Amino acid sequence: MNLIMKLKSWAVIPAVLALIVPAYFAAENETVTHSRYAVVDLGTLGGPNSSFQSSTKVVNARRKAIISADTAKPDPGNPCFNPVGTMSDCFLAHAAVWSLGKLKDLGTLPGGSFSQPLWIEDNGLIVGASDIGIPDPLTGEVQTSAVLWQNDGRMINLGTLGGNQSGGIAVNTQGQVIGAALNTIPDVYSVAGIVGAFAAATETRAFLWQNGVMHDLGTLGGPDSFAQYINESGQVAGFSYTNSTPDPNTGMPPIHPFLWQHGQMLDLGTFGGAFAVVDDLNNAGQVVGPMDLSGDQTFHPFLWDRGHLLDLGTLGGDNGEAFTISDNGLVAGRADLPGGKVHHAFLWKNGHMQDLGVPAGLTCSTALSVNSRGQVVGDSGICGVGGHGFIWEKSGAPLDLTSLIPASSKIQVAGALYITEDGTIAAIGNLPDGSSHAILLIPSGQGGDWSRDEVPVTALATETAVPDDQKNRSRPSIRERVFGRTRTPATPNDPRL
Repeated sequence: MNLIMKLKSWAVIPAVLALIVPAYFAAENETVTHSRYAVVDLGTLGGPNSSFQSSTKVVNARRKAIISADTAKPDPGNPCFNPVGTMSDCFLAHAAVWSLGKLKDLGTLPGGSFSQPLWIEDNGLIVGASDIGIPDPLTGEVQTSAVLWQNDGRMINLGTLGGNQSGGIAVNTQGQVIGAALNTIPDVYSVAGIVGAFAAATETRAFLWQNGVMHDLGTLGGPDSFAQYINESGQVAGFSYTNSTPDPNTGMPPIHPFLWQHGQMLDLGTFGGAFAVVDDLNNAGQVVGPMDLSGDQTFHPFLWDRGHLLDLGTLGGDNGEAFTISDNGLVAGRADLPGGKVHHAFLWKNGHMQDLGVPAGLTCSTALSVNSRGQVVGDSGICGVGGHGFIWEKSGAPLDLTSLIPASSKIQVAGALYITEDGTIAAIGNLPDGSSHAILLIPSGQGGDWSRDEVPVTALATETAVPDDQKNRSRPSIRERVFGRTRTPATPNDPRL
Protein backbone atom coordinates (compact mmCIF):
# COMPACT_ATOMS: atom_id res chain seq x y z
CA MET A 1 0.00 0.00 0.00
CA ASN A 2 1.48 3.36 -0.95
CA LEU A 3 2.17 6.19 1.49
CA ILE A 4 -0.72 8.40 0.43
CA MET A 5 -3.31 5.71 1.02
CA LYS A 6 -1.91 5.03 4.51
CA LEU A 7 -2.47 8.60 5.65
CA LYS A 8 -5.28 8.71 8.18
CA SER A 9 -6.11 12.36 7.66
CA TRP A 10 -7.02 13.07 4.03
CA ALA A 11 -6.91 16.80 4.77
CA VAL A 12 -3.11 16.77 4.92
CA ILE A 13 -2.63 15.23 1.46
CA PRO A 14 -2.04 18.51 -0.47
CA ALA A 15 0.71 19.61 1.90
CA VAL A 16 2.39 16.21 1.85
CA LEU A 17 2.23 16.05 -1.94
CA ALA A 18 3.89 19.42 -2.26
CA LEU A 19 6.94 17.95 -0.54
CA ILE A 20 6.93 14.46 -2.05
CA VAL A 21 5.97 14.78 -5.70
CA PRO A 22 8.72 17.09 -7.08
CA ALA A 23 11.50 15.06 -5.47
CA TYR A 24 9.92 11.74 -6.46
CA PHE A 25 9.64 12.53 -10.14
CA ALA A 26 13.00 14.31 -10.27
CA ALA A 27 14.60 11.08 -9.09
CA GLU A 28 12.94 9.21 -11.97
CA ASN A 29 13.81 11.61 -14.77
CA GLU A 30 17.07 9.93 -15.62
CA THR A 31 17.92 8.90 -19.16
CA VAL A 32 15.97 5.80 -20.18
CA THR A 33 17.34 3.21 -22.59
CA HIS A 34 14.36 1.55 -24.25
CA SER A 35 14.36 -2.14 -25.13
CA ARG A 36 14.08 -3.30 -28.67
CA TYR A 37 11.69 -6.13 -29.40
CA ALA A 38 11.49 -9.32 -31.39
CA VAL A 39 8.04 -9.62 -32.96
CA VAL A 40 6.09 -12.87 -32.94
CA ASP A 41 3.17 -12.98 -35.36
CA LEU A 42 0.61 -15.26 -33.70
CA GLY A 43 -1.05 -15.92 -37.04
CA THR A 44 -4.60 -17.08 -37.76
CA LEU A 45 -6.59 -20.29 -38.20
CA GLY A 46 -6.76 -19.98 -41.98
CA GLY A 47 -8.54 -16.66 -42.34
CA PRO A 48 -7.06 -13.18 -42.74
CA ASN A 49 -7.22 -11.66 -39.23
CA SER A 50 -6.63 -12.33 -35.57
CA SER A 51 -6.89 -10.14 -32.49
CA PHE A 52 -6.81 -9.96 -28.73
CA GLN A 53 -10.33 -9.60 -27.37
CA SER A 54 -9.53 -7.26 -24.51
CA SER A 55 -6.82 -5.28 -22.75
CA THR A 56 -7.01 -7.57 -19.72
CA LYS A 57 -4.86 -10.66 -19.09
CA VAL A 58 -4.38 -12.07 -22.61
CA VAL A 59 -0.77 -13.21 -22.00
CA ASN A 60 0.31 -15.10 -18.90
CA ALA A 61 3.63 -15.36 -17.06
CA ARG A 62 4.66 -18.31 -19.27
CA ARG A 63 4.03 -16.27 -22.42
CA LYS A 64 1.00 -18.27 -23.46
CA ALA A 65 -1.33 -15.95 -25.34
CA ILE A 66 -5.03 -16.19 -26.16
CA ILE A 67 -6.46 -14.71 -29.35
CA SER A 68 -9.56 -14.69 -31.49
CA ALA A 69 -8.45 -16.00 -34.90
CA ASP A 70 -10.28 -16.14 -38.20
CA THR A 71 -10.90 -19.55 -39.68
CA ALA A 72 -11.23 -20.03 -43.43
CA LYS A 73 -15.00 -20.51 -43.07
CA PRO A 74 -17.12 -17.49 -44.11
CA ASP A 75 -19.45 -16.03 -41.50
CA PRO A 76 -23.00 -16.27 -42.88
CA GLY A 77 -24.11 -13.52 -40.54
CA ASN A 78 -21.47 -11.06 -41.77
CA PRO A 79 -21.26 -11.13 -45.58
CA CYS A 80 -18.00 -9.91 -47.10
CA PHE A 81 -18.40 -6.68 -49.04
CA ASN A 82 -14.60 -6.26 -49.29
CA PRO A 83 -14.39 -2.52 -50.08
CA VAL A 84 -11.32 -1.36 -51.97
CA GLY A 85 -8.24 -0.99 -49.78
CA THR A 86 -9.57 -2.87 -46.75
CA MET A 87 -9.67 -6.45 -45.54
CA SER A 88 -13.25 -7.06 -44.39
CA ASP A 89 -13.44 -9.46 -41.46
CA CYS A 90 -16.19 -11.80 -42.71
CA PHE A 91 -14.94 -15.14 -41.41
CA LEU A 92 -15.95 -17.20 -38.40
CA ALA A 93 -13.45 -16.81 -35.58
CA HIS A 94 -12.40 -19.34 -32.93
CA ALA A 95 -10.65 -18.96 -29.62
CA ALA A 96 -7.02 -20.05 -29.92
CA VAL A 97 -4.01 -20.32 -27.62
CA TRP A 98 -0.43 -19.66 -28.73
CA SER A 99 2.45 -21.37 -26.94
CA LEU A 100 6.06 -22.10 -27.92
CA GLY A 101 5.54 -21.17 -31.54
CA LYS A 102 2.32 -23.10 -32.10
CA LEU A 103 -1.27 -21.86 -32.39
CA LYS A 104 -3.96 -24.27 -31.17
CA ASP A 105 -7.65 -23.97 -32.08
CA LEU A 106 -9.67 -24.22 -28.86
CA GLY A 107 -12.81 -25.06 -30.80
CA THR A 108 -16.44 -24.45 -29.89
CA LEU A 109 -19.17 -26.07 -27.87
CA PRO A 110 -21.20 -28.80 -29.67
CA GLY A 111 -23.31 -27.19 -32.38
CA GLY A 112 -21.38 -23.94 -32.21
CA SER A 113 -19.53 -22.10 -34.96
CA PHE A 114 -17.57 -19.39 -33.10
CA SER A 115 -15.86 -18.82 -29.76
CA GLN A 116 -13.77 -16.13 -28.10
CA PRO A 117 -11.29 -16.11 -25.18
CA LEU A 118 -11.11 -13.25 -22.67
CA TRP A 119 -8.64 -14.27 -19.93
CA ILE A 120 -5.72 -16.67 -19.39
CA GLU A 121 -4.30 -17.38 -15.95
CA ASP A 122 -0.66 -18.15 -15.14
CA ASN A 123 -1.57 -21.82 -14.62
CA GLY A 124 -3.07 -22.00 -18.12
CA LEU A 125 -6.80 -21.82 -17.34
CA ILE A 126 -8.71 -19.90 -20.04
CA VAL A 127 -12.23 -18.46 -19.96
CA GLY A 128 -14.49 -16.98 -22.59
CA ALA A 129 -17.63 -17.92 -24.49
CA SER A 130 -18.88 -20.07 -27.36
CA ASP A 131 -22.14 -20.16 -29.22
CA ILE A 132 -24.20 -23.36 -29.22
CA GLY A 133 -25.83 -22.94 -32.64
CA ILE A 134 -29.37 -22.40 -31.31
CA PRO A 135 -31.27 -19.10 -31.65
CA ASP A 136 -32.47 -17.38 -28.49
CA PRO A 137 -36.28 -17.40 -28.88
CA LEU A 138 -36.54 -14.09 -27.00
CA THR A 139 -34.09 -12.09 -29.13
CA GLY A 140 -33.46 -14.11 -32.28
CA GLU A 141 -29.70 -13.96 -31.69
CA VAL A 142 -27.64 -17.13 -31.40
CA GLN A 143 -27.24 -18.38 -27.84
CA THR A 144 -23.80 -18.21 -26.21
CA SER A 145 -22.51 -19.88 -23.09
CA ALA A 146 -19.62 -19.19 -20.73
CA VAL A 147 -16.80 -21.72 -21.07
CA LEU A 148 -13.67 -22.76 -19.19
CA TRP A 149 -10.81 -24.37 -21.10
CA GLN A 150 -8.68 -26.56 -18.82
CA ASN A 151 -5.03 -27.45 -19.27
CA ASP A 152 -5.89 -30.86 -20.68
CA GLY A 153 -7.80 -29.14 -23.49
CA ARG A 154 -11.22 -30.03 -22.10
CA MET A 155 -13.88 -27.34 -22.61
CA ILE A 156 -16.46 -27.01 -19.82
CA ASN A 157 -19.83 -25.41 -20.52
CA LEU A 158 -20.53 -23.33 -17.41
CA GLY A 159 -24.22 -22.92 -18.23
CA THR A 160 -26.48 -20.01 -17.28
CA LEU A 161 -28.68 -18.93 -14.39
CA GLY A 162 -31.74 -20.30 -16.17
CA GLY A 163 -31.75 -17.87 -19.09
CA ASN A 164 -30.45 -18.21 -22.63
CA GLN A 165 -27.05 -16.46 -22.54
CA SER A 166 -23.86 -16.25 -20.49
CA GLY A 167 -20.23 -15.26 -20.88
CA GLY A 168 -17.08 -16.03 -18.92
CA ILE A 169 -14.87 -12.99 -18.32
CA ALA A 170 -12.06 -13.84 -15.89
CA VAL A 171 -10.59 -16.69 -13.84
CA ASN A 172 -8.04 -17.03 -11.04
CA THR A 173 -5.54 -19.83 -10.39
CA GLN A 174 -8.00 -21.54 -8.02
CA GLY A 175 -10.34 -22.08 -10.98
CA GLN A 176 -12.94 -19.58 -9.81
CA VAL A 177 -14.63 -18.10 -12.89
CA ILE A 178 -16.67 -14.90 -13.02
CA GLY A 179 -18.84 -13.33 -15.68
CA ALA A 180 -22.44 -12.52 -16.52
CA ALA A 181 -25.41 -14.82 -17.09
CA LEU A 182 -29.12 -14.41 -17.72
CA ASN A 183 -31.96 -15.64 -15.55
CA THR A 184 -35.60 -16.01 -16.65
CA ILE A 185 -37.09 -12.73 -15.33
CA PRO A 186 -38.03 -10.29 -18.17
CA ASP A 187 -36.01 -7.06 -18.12
CA VAL A 188 -36.20 -4.26 -20.70
CA TYR A 189 -33.00 -2.73 -19.25
CA SER A 190 -30.99 -5.95 -19.14
CA VAL A 191 -27.47 -4.65 -18.69
CA ALA A 192 -25.69 -7.29 -20.83
CA GLY A 193 -27.54 -6.02 -23.87
CA ILE A 194 -26.93 -2.36 -23.02
CA VAL A 195 -23.15 -2.80 -22.70
CA GLY A 196 -22.98 -5.01 -25.81
CA ALA A 197 -21.94 -8.27 -24.12
CA PHE A 198 -24.71 -10.35 -25.70
CA ALA A 199 -28.38 -10.00 -26.65
CA ALA A 200 -30.55 -10.05 -23.54
CA ALA A 201 -34.27 -9.90 -22.77
CA THR A 202 -34.08 -11.12 -19.16
CA GLU A 203 -32.14 -10.02 -16.11
CA THR A 204 -28.32 -10.09 -16.21
CA ARG A 205 -26.57 -11.33 -13.08
CA ALA A 206 -22.95 -11.41 -12.01
CA PHE A 207 -21.90 -14.99 -11.39
CA LEU A 208 -19.11 -16.88 -9.64
CA TRP A 209 -18.57 -20.43 -10.88
CA GLN A 210 -16.57 -22.86 -8.79
CA ASN A 211 -16.51 -26.62 -8.24
CA GLY A 212 -19.06 -27.13 -10.99
CA VAL A 213 -21.70 -24.73 -9.65
CA MET A 214 -22.66 -21.26 -10.92
CA HIS A 215 -23.60 -18.88 -8.10
CA ASP A 216 -25.67 -15.69 -8.53
CA LEU A 217 -23.77 -12.91 -6.71
CA GLY A 218 -26.86 -10.75 -6.35
CA THR A 219 -27.16 -6.99 -6.93
CA LEU A 220 -26.93 -3.64 -5.16
CA GLY A 221 -30.72 -3.38 -5.08
CA GLY A 222 -31.61 -3.24 -8.76
CA PRO A 223 -32.43 -6.09 -11.13
CA ASP A 224 -29.03 -6.51 -12.82
CA SER A 225 -25.31 -6.92 -12.10
CA PHE A 226 -22.21 -7.75 -14.15
CA ALA A 227 -18.92 -9.23 -12.85
CA GLN A 228 -15.72 -8.14 -14.60
CA TYR A 229 -12.64 -9.07 -12.52
CA ILE A 230 -11.55 -11.61 -9.91
CA ASN A 231 -8.26 -11.63 -8.04
CA GLU A 232 -6.26 -14.37 -6.30
CA SER A 233 -8.10 -13.73 -3.01
CA GLY A 234 -11.45 -14.41 -4.67
CA GLN A 235 -12.58 -10.78 -4.54
CA VAL A 236 -14.87 -9.90 -7.46
CA ALA A 237 -15.37 -6.44 -8.96
CA GLY A 238 -18.08 -5.30 -11.33
CA PHE A 239 -21.12 -3.05 -11.51
CA SER A 240 -24.80 -3.25 -10.62
CA TYR A 241 -28.06 -1.37 -10.90
CA THR A 242 -29.05 0.11 -7.55
CA ASN A 243 -32.76 0.29 -8.39
CA SER A 244 -35.03 -0.28 -11.39
CA THR A 245 -36.00 3.33 -12.16
CA PRO A 246 -34.27 4.93 -15.20
CA ASP A 247 -32.27 8.04 -14.39
CA PRO A 248 -33.22 11.03 -16.60
CA ASN A 249 -29.58 11.83 -17.36
CA THR A 250 -28.51 8.36 -18.53
CA GLY A 251 -31.76 6.72 -19.66
CA MET A 252 -31.07 3.61 -17.57
CA PRO A 253 -31.26 2.70 -13.89
CA PRO A 254 -28.35 4.01 -11.76
CA ILE A 255 -25.19 1.90 -12.04
CA HIS A 256 -22.64 1.69 -9.21
CA PRO A 257 -19.38 -0.30 -9.01
CA PHE A 258 -19.18 -3.12 -6.48
CA LEU A 259 -16.62 -5.30 -4.72
CA TRP A 260 -17.91 -8.73 -3.71
CA GLN A 261 -16.08 -10.54 -0.93
CA HIS A 262 -16.96 -12.97 1.88
CA GLY A 263 -20.40 -13.46 0.37
CA GLN A 264 -21.29 -9.75 0.43
CA MET A 265 -21.59 -7.18 -2.37
CA LEU A 266 -20.23 -3.77 -1.30
CA ASP A 267 -21.34 -0.57 -3.08
CA LEU A 268 -18.19 1.45 -3.83
CA GLY A 269 -20.13 4.70 -4.10
CA THR A 270 -20.22 7.52 -6.65
CA PHE A 271 -19.11 11.10 -7.27
CA GLY A 272 -22.76 12.18 -7.41
CA GLY A 273 -23.66 10.79 -10.82
CA ALA A 274 -25.77 7.81 -11.85
CA PHE A 275 -23.16 5.86 -13.84
CA ALA A 276 -19.90 4.24 -12.74
CA VAL A 277 -18.27 0.96 -13.79
CA VAL A 278 -15.05 -0.97 -13.16
CA ASP A 279 -12.03 -1.16 -15.47
CA ASP A 280 -9.62 -3.13 -13.27
CA LEU A 281 -9.04 -4.88 -9.93
CA ASN A 282 -5.64 -5.83 -8.54
CA ASN A 283 -4.55 -8.47 -6.04
CA ALA A 284 -4.52 -5.88 -3.26
CA GLY A 285 -8.27 -5.33 -3.70
CA GLN A 286 -7.91 -1.86 -5.25
CA VAL A 287 -10.50 -0.98 -7.90
CA VAL A 288 -10.34 1.62 -10.70
CA GLY A 289 -12.62 2.85 -13.45
CA PRO A 290 -14.67 5.83 -14.66
CA MET A 291 -17.26 7.54 -12.47
CA ASP A 292 -19.79 10.23 -13.43
CA LEU A 293 -19.89 13.52 -11.58
CA SER A 294 -23.21 15.06 -10.55
CA GLY A 295 -25.40 15.62 -13.59
CA ASP A 296 -23.75 12.79 -15.58
CA GLN A 297 -22.25 15.08 -18.22
CA THR A 298 -18.63 14.57 -17.14
CA PHE A 299 -16.69 11.67 -15.63
CA HIS A 300 -13.42 11.22 -13.75
CA PRO A 301 -11.11 8.29 -13.03
CA PHE A 302 -11.61 6.79 -9.59
CA LEU A 303 -9.54 4.66 -7.23
CA TRP A 304 -11.26 2.72 -4.46
CA ASP A 305 -8.95 1.42 -1.77
CA ARG A 306 -10.08 -0.24 1.47
CA GLY A 307 -13.12 1.97 1.95
CA HIS A 308 -11.64 5.19 0.54
CA LEU A 309 -13.00 6.49 -2.78
CA LEU A 310 -10.60 8.91 -4.48
CA ASP A 311 -11.23 11.18 -7.48
CA LEU A 312 -7.97 11.10 -9.46
CA GLY A 313 -8.90 14.22 -11.41
CA THR A 314 -7.94 15.06 -14.99
CA LEU A 315 -5.18 16.90 -16.87
CA GLY A 316 -7.17 20.13 -16.88
CA GLY A 317 -10.15 19.05 -18.96
CA ASP A 318 -13.56 17.65 -18.07
CA ASN A 319 -13.21 13.90 -18.46
CA GLY A 320 -10.89 11.04 -17.61
CA GLU A 321 -10.91 7.27 -17.13
CA ALA A 322 -8.65 4.86 -15.26
CA PHE A 323 -8.22 1.70 -17.35
CA THR A 324 -5.63 -0.29 -15.41
CA ILE A 325 -3.93 -0.73 -12.02
CA SER A 326 -0.82 -2.75 -11.18
CA ASP A 327 -0.50 -4.90 -8.08
CA ASN A 328 1.64 -2.21 -6.44
CA GLY A 329 -0.98 0.50 -7.01
CA LEU A 330 0.15 2.28 -10.20
CA VAL A 331 -2.91 3.57 -12.09
CA ALA A 332 -2.97 4.44 -15.78
CA GLY A 333 -5.59 5.65 -18.24
CA ARG A 334 -6.40 8.81 -20.14
CA ALA A 335 -7.59 12.29 -19.25
CA ASP A 336 -8.64 15.40 -21.12
CA LEU A 337 -6.46 18.47 -21.40
CA PRO A 338 -8.00 21.98 -21.10
CA GLY A 339 -10.58 22.51 -23.81
CA GLY A 340 -11.52 18.83 -24.00
CA LYS A 341 -10.42 18.27 -27.60
CA VAL A 342 -7.22 16.42 -26.70
CA HIS A 343 -6.64 13.61 -24.23
CA HIS A 344 -3.34 12.14 -23.05
CA ALA A 345 -2.32 8.97 -21.31
CA PHE A 346 -1.62 9.41 -17.61
CA LEU A 347 0.18 7.54 -14.86
CA TRP A 348 -1.05 8.13 -11.30
CA LYS A 349 1.20 7.22 -8.40
CA ASN A 350 1.73 8.49 -4.88
CA GLY A 351 -1.16 10.90 -5.22
CA HIS A 352 -0.01 12.61 -8.43
CA MET A 353 -1.27 12.33 -12.01
CA GLN A 354 1.56 12.57 -14.56
CA ASP A 355 0.82 13.51 -18.16
CA LEU A 356 2.66 10.92 -20.29
CA GLY A 357 2.29 12.93 -23.48
CA VAL A 358 2.17 11.46 -26.98
CA PRO A 359 4.65 9.95 -29.46
CA ALA A 360 6.22 12.48 -31.81
CA GLY A 361 3.83 13.80 -34.43
CA LEU A 362 0.64 12.57 -32.76
CA THR A 363 -1.97 14.35 -30.67
CA CYS A 364 -3.92 11.88 -28.47
CA SER A 365 -2.98 8.85 -26.37
CA THR A 366 -4.57 6.35 -23.99
CA ALA A 367 -2.79 4.07 -21.51
CA LEU A 368 -4.32 0.58 -21.50
CA SER A 369 -1.95 -1.46 -19.32
CA VAL A 370 0.73 -0.85 -16.68
CA ASN A 371 2.98 -3.33 -14.87
CA SER A 372 4.57 -3.06 -11.43
CA ARG A 373 7.81 -1.77 -13.00
CA GLY A 374 5.96 1.31 -14.22
CA GLN A 375 6.03 0.39 -17.91
CA VAL A 376 2.91 1.73 -19.62
CA VAL A 377 1.55 0.69 -23.01
CA GLY A 378 -1.44 1.83 -25.01
CA ASP A 379 -2.88 3.46 -28.10
CA SER A 380 -2.07 6.79 -29.75
CA GLY A 381 -2.79 8.70 -32.92
CA ILE A 382 -4.33 11.80 -34.38
CA CYS A 383 -7.36 12.38 -32.14
CA GLY A 384 -10.27 10.35 -33.49
CA VAL A 385 -8.11 8.21 -35.78
CA GLY A 386 -6.15 5.34 -34.27
CA GLY A 387 -3.26 3.12 -35.08
CA HIS A 388 -0.02 3.64 -33.13
CA GLY A 389 0.89 1.42 -30.19
CA PHE A 390 3.25 3.05 -27.68
CA ILE A 391 5.35 2.34 -24.61
CA TRP A 392 6.30 4.80 -21.86
CA GLU A 393 9.05 4.10 -19.33
CA LYS A 394 9.95 6.40 -16.44
CA SER A 395 10.41 9.69 -18.29
CA GLY A 396 10.16 11.52 -21.58
CA ALA A 397 7.51 11.08 -24.23
CA PRO A 398 5.98 7.72 -25.16
CA LEU A 399 7.69 5.95 -28.04
CA ASP A 400 5.87 4.51 -31.04
CA LEU A 401 6.48 0.75 -30.73
CA THR A 402 6.95 0.45 -34.47
CA SER A 403 10.27 2.25 -34.02
CA LEU A 404 11.48 -0.41 -31.56
CA ILE A 405 11.04 -3.52 -33.69
CA PRO A 406 13.27 -4.79 -36.52
CA ALA A 407 13.53 -2.31 -39.39
CA SER A 408 13.43 -5.15 -41.92
CA SER A 409 9.94 -6.25 -40.94
CA LYS A 410 6.65 -5.22 -42.44
CA ILE A 411 4.20 -4.86 -39.55
CA GLN A 412 2.81 -1.60 -38.18
CA VAL A 413 2.17 -1.85 -34.42
CA ALA A 414 -1.35 -0.48 -34.41
CA GLY A 415 -2.14 -0.71 -30.70
CA ALA A 416 -0.63 -2.16 -27.51
CA LEU A 417 -3.19 -3.74 -25.20
CA TYR A 418 -1.36 -5.49 -22.37
CA ILE A 419 2.10 -5.69 -20.79
CA THR A 420 3.29 -8.47 -18.48
CA GLU A 421 5.56 -8.11 -15.48
CA ASP A 422 8.57 -9.16 -17.58
CA GLY A 423 7.76 -6.57 -20.27
CA THR A 424 6.19 -8.78 -22.94
CA ILE A 425 3.60 -6.77 -24.87
CA ALA A 426 0.39 -7.98 -26.51
CA ALA A 427 -0.42 -5.80 -29.50
CA ILE A 428 -2.21 -5.63 -32.82
CA GLY A 429 -0.10 -5.46 -35.98
CA ASN A 430 -1.19 -4.29 -39.43
CA LEU A 431 0.25 -6.26 -42.33
CA PRO A 432 0.98 -4.91 -45.83
CA ASP A 433 -1.93 -6.86 -47.35
CA GLY A 434 -4.44 -4.97 -45.19
CA SER A 435 -5.02 -7.73 -42.67
CA SER A 436 -4.26 -7.42 -38.96
CA HIS A 437 -2.79 -10.03 -36.61
CA ALA A 438 -2.32 -10.42 -32.89
CA ILE A 439 1.40 -10.07 -32.14
CA LEU A 440 3.70 -10.42 -29.16
CA LEU A 441 6.62 -8.04 -28.66
CA ILE A 442 9.39 -9.85 -26.76
CA PRO A 443 12.08 -7.67 -25.12
CA SER A 444 15.47 -8.34 -26.69
CA GLY A 445 18.02 -10.31 -24.71
CA GLN A 446 15.56 -12.62 -22.94
CA GLY A 447 16.86 -15.61 -24.88
CA GLY A 448 15.54 -19.15 -24.97
CA ASP A 449 12.67 -19.88 -27.30
CA TRP A 450 12.07 -16.14 -27.48
CA SER A 451 15.34 -15.09 -29.12
CA ARG A 452 15.30 -13.75 -32.63
CA ASP A 453 17.23 -16.80 -33.86
CA GLU A 454 14.61 -19.25 -32.60
CA VAL A 455 11.29 -17.45 -33.16
CA PRO A 456 10.06 -16.56 -36.66
CA VAL A 457 10.02 -12.77 -36.75
CA THR A 458 7.75 -10.81 -39.03
CA ALA A 459 7.57 -7.26 -38.02
CA LEU A 460 8.30 -3.62 -38.52
CA ALA A 461 6.38 -1.66 -41.09
CA THR A 462 7.49 1.06 -43.36
CA GLU A 463 5.68 4.31 -42.60
CA THR A 464 2.23 3.97 -44.10
CA ALA A 465 -1.17 5.41 -43.31
CA VAL A 466 -3.13 3.25 -40.90
CA PRO A 467 -6.67 2.48 -42.07
CA ASP A 468 -9.28 3.66 -39.61
CA ASP A 469 -10.92 0.24 -39.52
CA GLN A 470 -12.50 -1.51 -36.59
CA LYS A 471 -9.85 -4.22 -36.57
CA ASN A 472 -7.21 -1.60 -35.72
CA ARG A 473 -9.01 -0.40 -32.60
CA SER A 474 -8.57 -1.62 -29.09
CA ARG A 475 -11.67 -2.98 -27.38
CA PRO A 476 -13.91 -0.04 -26.37
CA SER A 477 -14.55 0.47 -22.70
CA ILE A 478 -17.99 -0.21 -21.26
CA ARG A 479 -18.57 3.54 -20.98
CA GLU A 480 -17.85 3.96 -24.69
CA ARG A 481 -20.08 1.06 -25.63
CA VAL A 482 -22.95 2.67 -23.72
CA PHE A 483 -22.41 6.36 -24.45
CA GLY A 484 -19.58 6.75 -26.95
CA ARG A 485 -16.53 8.68 -25.70
CA THR A 486 -18.74 11.60 -24.64
CA ARG A 487 -22.50 12.14 -24.40
CA THR A 488 -22.63 12.90 -28.12
CA PRO A 489 -23.41 9.93 -30.40
CA ALA A 490 -20.46 7.74 -31.33
CA THR A 491 -19.10 8.23 -34.85
CA PRO A 492 -17.22 5.85 -37.17
CA ASN A 493 -13.97 7.66 -36.32
CA ASP A 494 -14.29 7.33 -32.55
CA PRO A 495 -11.73 4.70 -31.47
CA ARG A 496 -10.48 4.19 -27.95
CA LEU A 497 -7.36 6.35 -28.06
